[in-house]
Amino acid sequence: MAEYQEPAWGDVNKDVLRSMMVTTPKYWWLLGTTVTIAVVMFFLPWFYQWNVGVGAAGMNRNAMWGTYLSNFIFWIGLSHSGTLLSAVLHITQSSWRKTIYRSAEAMTLFSLMTAAMFVMVHVGRVWFVHWSFPVPNAMGLWPNFRSPLMFDVMAITTYLTASSIFIYMGSVPDFAAVRDNSTGMRRRLYTIFSFGWRGTEHQWHTLNWAYTFFAVLVIPLAVSVHSIVSWDFALSVVPGLHHTIFAPYFVCGAIYSGTAGIVTVMYVLRKAFGYEKYIREIHVDNLGKLLLVLSLIWSYINIMELFNAWYGGTSFEGEWLKFRLTGFYAPLYWEMILFCAVAPLLMFSNKIRKSWNKMLILSILINIGMLTERFIIVATALPRKFLPDAFGFYVPSLVEISITIGSFAIFATLFLIFVKWVPCISIYETKETLTPLRRDA
Repeated sequence: MAEYQEPAWGDVNKDVLRSMMVTTPKYWWLLGTTVTIAVVMFFLPWFYQWNVGVGAAGMNRNAMWGTYLSNFIFWIGLSHSGTLLSAVLHITQSSWRKTIYRSAEAMTLFSLMTAAMFVMVHVGRVWFVHWSFPVPNAMGLWPNFRSPLMFDVMAITTYLTASSIFIYMGSVPDFAAVRDNSTGMRRRLYTIFSFGWRGTEHQWHTLNWAYTFFAVLVIPLAVSVHSIVSWDFALSVVPGLHHTIFAPYFVCGAIYSGTAGIVTVMYVLRKAFGYEKYIREIHVDNLGKLLLVLSLIWSYINIMELFNAWYGGTSFEGEWLKFRLTGFYAPLYWEMILFCAVAPLLMFSNKIRKSWNKMLILSILINIGMLTERFIIVATALPRKFLPDAFGFYVPSLVEISITIGSFAIFATLFLIFVKWVPCISIYETKETLTPLRRDA
């Protein structure tokens, strides 16, 4: 695989600012496509559901939760590796993070926003969504603070706030670079964004201290958020959901799918915006090693989940285990195992890990498997409760499938807008990684 020459100091500003200020027809075509898909496949079916009710979805008496909640879990999980990985690598002073962390953190923000959309889609009567906030509603009633859904609102709101501050704070010096290299309205706008940044010693000291503080804060916050999401299920008594291993299971799965998402996003940035000089072989190799470790941990936890269900010896857990492995949804389960546990073993090979095209395919397969995993958690447990008269099946409707596809278009649209307003590669931290010879070039 051909490697590109390390850029010179002056090239960093030129390349990053060019991607923001020079907009090609290819970009407008891509943005128009994602907006059209989002409108046609997400918002129009959602408006249809508003008019006819949540009966448009495939949920029923046996399965009161469906694809909307499984997609919510998927997008929350996808959000975790961006800010979390950036924070961990910043604390450990890993220099290879400096060119990719900004886009990874943006992935966190947009994944959280997409997840929040699914909460509103799921509740049906979206005009009452404010009832989930920890304030008295119009009838003077407080939400049930013992509900794990209440935990979700508080944890995700906190995580979104912390992640937004984290990415904004690290972008201030780059906003100043945009300010100094632009004119007119753009210059006035980025003057506000940069908060009077002049690059003094005191400003750099304050920024480094504050950034490290938020990095330390974000790590336990990210772990707690997906642990809380797992309690939506684990605090129930439904067979297949009432597992104490769910918190580490969900956290591991979140980091796993999020890291795979970073590989996909980095590939797009390389190809669509010409960042081959900055997002290099070392990045895909290190991300591949991380994915391999996470796949082994994820596989171990899945084995333990099945073992505990078998070892428990109860007829309820036994019925759930049999249904998951050999029942109606068994093909989806084994597809998940193939994509998330077997296929990633290919990353033991250096040639696989260092090939962007092969890693792109593996990252997409992993996230298809993780999306399937979230669906299986809901579809094989809730419709298979204790007694046969409570047994049923859940099959997503066309409305749910369309909204699921449309959510990816929403994420892509948000990211395409982001790259035109925020430097998607950190200018000042990329310069820190250059060798002295290239700095003087």
